[in-house]
Amino acid sequence: MATLITGCNRGLGLEFVRQCLARGERVIASARHPARAHELTRLAGEHPGHLQVFPLEIGDARSITEFAREVRLLEPRLERVIHNAGVMAGRESFGQVRSEDLARSFAVNASGPLLLTQALADHLAAPARLVYISSVLGSIGARDGFYTPSYSMSKAALNMAVRQISFALADRAISVAMHPGWVRTDMGGEQAPLQATTSVRAMLARIDALSPSDNGRFLAHDGGELPW
Repeated sequence: MATLITGCNRGLGLEFVRQCLARGERVIASARHPARAHELTRLAGEHPGHLQVFPLEIGDARSITEFAREVRLLEPRLERVIHNAGVMAGRESFGQVRSEDLARSFAVNASGPLLLTQALADHLAAPARLVYISSVLGSIGARDGFYTPSYSMSKAALNMAVRQISFALADRAISVAMHPGWVRTDMGGEQAPLQATTSVRAMLARIDALSPSDNGRFLAHDGGELPW
């Protein structure tokens, strides 16, 4: 059995790969352009037989279908799926939100994870852990201002997808949305207080501890629960 992680060319996804490999796990990783994902290529060389990298454009249904076909051929049972791939549009101000940014954000951040889950549902090793990297910015209850609407709205939609999936796959998976904290990545920026290593270490510990009672919850990286 293996762990599948999407969006692994940099940031949290790449750190998930590093830490899972360090734990001796077999990992299937996706990147939009594997040939340009030099660190993933290096890790694959250092861990022969433990890391496979496939192309995936999570916002494209045909790419999801082909990726799922490759995964099914390689690995009949998935123990964990970490849906990490995501996009955030640049600075958005009210009156300047673009339809193309909204469409891209919803396709990548919300629709893609749902479609990929459907495509892989029959290859989950019950009880599989399905982890969807969300954000407190997608929490309607926690929203306190106008900020990155395309990202925030798409993450709120992802949260609803997680709740839906938690019912659809209740007999074979524990599905959770997870906020990684404000992390110092290309997306999070240099002002973020958390290192990717710290965030991922905490998330993996929480993922390891998931039980059926966690199914359908929105969790912080440190284990707390967030308002929808």
